[in-house]
Amino acid sequence: MLLTDDSPSVSRAIDPAFRRDIIDGLSRSPKATPPIWFYDQRGSELFEDITGLPEYYPTRTETLLLQRHGGDVGAAVGAGRAVVEFGAGSARKTPHLLCAIAPAAYVPIDISRDFLHASSAALAQAFPDLPVLPLVGDFNGPLHLPDAIAAMPRLGFFPGSTIGNMEPDAAVDLLRAMRRLLGPGAMLLIGMDRIKDRDRLVAAYDDAQGVTAAFNLNLLTRINRELEGDLPIDGFAHRAIWNDEKARIEMHLEAVRPLHFHVAGQCFHMAVGETIHTESSHKYGARDERLLLRAGGWEPTQEWTDAEGLFALVLAEAG
Repeated sequence: MLLTDDSPSVSRAIDPAFRRDIIDGLSRSPKATPPIWFYDQRGSELFEDITGLPEYYPTRTETLLLQRHGGDVGAAVGAGRAVVEFGAGSARKTPHLLCAIAPAAYVPIDISRDFLHASSAALAQAFPDLPVLPLVGDFNGPLHLPDAIAAMPRLGFFPGSTIGNMEPDAAVDLLRAMRRLLGPGAMLLIGMDRIKDRDRLVAAYDDAQGVTAAFNLNLLTRINRELEGDLPIDGFAHRAIWNDEKARIEMHLEAVRPLHFHVAGQCFHMAVGETIHTESSHKYGARDERLLLRAGGWEPTQEWTDAEGLFALVLAEAG
């Protein structure tokens, strides 16, 4: 059952944080914008397309881990927890977890309202006896969980290696915020992408069909639509780069000619080859992931990985 107080008749103002982050990011040198703003309705749809691409191993690998080890997760977690999923998106992997652990409620959190409610409605139909309480919001900011789960023990679910999109210090801050939000006795099941062959990593973020490029460029379309921008979409090219020193894939939008454009009434210039750094995806070794979790207030208890060591699911308890 889907429980929501949102009314479709309420007008939706643009989040002022979007304007602030974009203007601040374009004013920097080098330019950079937070990856959360990829996810308007179209961006969310394109990301779901990315997860099904042959080059993009994380989604199918993590899904297989949930299918193979769901019973182990269920035994470790126990029944009756409220599952709180951070950045739920389409919640494609979530049914595997819900079937394995017999939860008392499910709270998906996502910044894309329309996408969240569509996926929540589908999940509520698939699990008619499970309270589904969607929460629209940015999990990087302050959140208040539904009162309906106040007395329930919680399991945080953070799949997809989304933690890798953050700089390590910001990742630690987020893990600490999750620890505070979920409360004493909470557990966290988190996906962590492993360091691997450079060519395989770059291909996962620069697919042959150009879907990831469209996803990256869609940010410009959103800026033009919502912030009165006039960025020339054809003046930019998608770039995916492996930064070995920082163990991360970087996504950039590179100017292919000298550019002059406006956003929210402000003027910006870019030279040929100058980029907007739109996303980083940090990769972690086994020791690194444990250090990160412990710094964030979580004690790793169990871990499951695939035969090739591409990806890991880590279960941790609140420290």
